Amino acid sequence: MIHGQQGGIVSATIRQNLDLPGKAFGLSSTYVALGVMVLLWGSSWPVTKLALQSVPPLWLATVRFASAAVCLCLYLALRGQFRLPTRQDLPIIASVGLLQMMTFTGLGMVAMVQIDTSRAVLLAYTTPLWCVLVAWLLFRQAPSRLQLTGLSIGMAGVVVVCSPAELDWTQPGTVKGALFLLLAAVSWALVILHVKRHRWVTSALALAPWQMLLAVVPLAFAAWLSEGWPTAVTLDTRLLQELFFIGPIATSACFVISAEFGRRISTFAMSTVTLGVPLVGTLASCLAFGATVSSLFVAGLGLVVAGVLVSALAVRPGRA
Repeated sequence: MIHGQQGGIVSATIRQNLDLPGKAFGLSSTYVALGVMVLLWGSSWPVTKLALQSVPPLWLATVRFASAAVCLCLYLALRGQFRLPTRQDLPIIASVGLLQMMTFTGLGMVAMVQIDTSRAVLLAYTTPLWCVLVAWLLFRQAPSRLQLTGLSIGMAGVVVVCSPAELDWTQPGTVKGALFLLLAAVSWALVILHVKRHRWVTSALALAPWQMLLAVVPLAFAAWLSEGWPTAVTLDTRLLQELFFIGPIATSACFVISAEFGRRISTFAMSTVTLGVPLVGTLASCLAFGATVSSLFVAGLGLVVAGVLVSALAVRPGRA
C-alpha cells in the first residue's frame, strides 16, 4: 500500500517534470510560428510594392483575396473544418470582409502607388492607437491615463512622419496616400472593436474564406470601374511568384498561423509581437529597394511603436 502510494507520487512527479519542457516547447513553437508570421507579413509590403509595378492596385487586392480564399477553403476542407456561415456569423463576416479586407487593403494598395513602402507600413500599423480613440468617441470608453499617454506618444509619431519636413507634400498624391493609409488604419480599428464584442458561433478561421470572398466582389467591381480590365498585365514568372507570396503565403498561411497560435498567448503579447511587422516591413523595404530612411522617420517610427506598446500595456491582464 505504501509502495503503491509512493509509486503514484513518483509517477505524478515524473509527469509534472515531463510536462514542464512540453509546455516550454509549446510556448517556444508558438513564438517561432508567430515570428515567421511577422516576417512574412512585413516582407509582403515590399513584395506588394513590386507587384504594383505590373498590376493595378484594386485588381491586385482582388487577386490577393481570391487566391487566399481558395487556399483557405482547401485547407479547411482537408481538415474537415469547412463550414457554411450561420445567420449569427453574418455581422462579423460583413465587418471583417468589408472594412478590414476590402477597405483596409483597397485603400492601402492605392496609397502604396503614391507613397513609399516604409511610410505605408508604419501608417497602416497605427491601428491600435485608433482603437483607443474610436472606443472613446463611439463607445464612450474613457481611456486610462496610460492609454492617453500611449495615444499622445503614438500620434506625435504620426505627425512627425506626415509632416512636410518628412513627407514631400508637393509630390502629387503623397498627402492623399497618407490620408488613405490613416483611414485604412481607422477601418481596421473599427473591426477590432467589433471583434471584441462579437459572440462567436463559428471559428474565425472557418469564417475567413467567406470574409475574403465577400471582399473580392466589391473590390473586383471597383477595379473594373476605376482601372478597367487588366488586359495589359503580363503574367511572367516574377509576377506569378509575387502573387503567390502575397496571396496564398502572406495572406492565407499567415491567417492560419494567427488563428492557430495567436489564441495561445495574451492580447498584450500578441500586440507586442505584431509590432515587429512595421519594423520588418521598413527593413525589408530598405533592402529590396536600396532606400534609406531619415532620422526624422526613425524618430517617428520609434514614437509610434512606443505609443502602441504603452497602449497595449495599459490593458495587460492582471494590471492593477
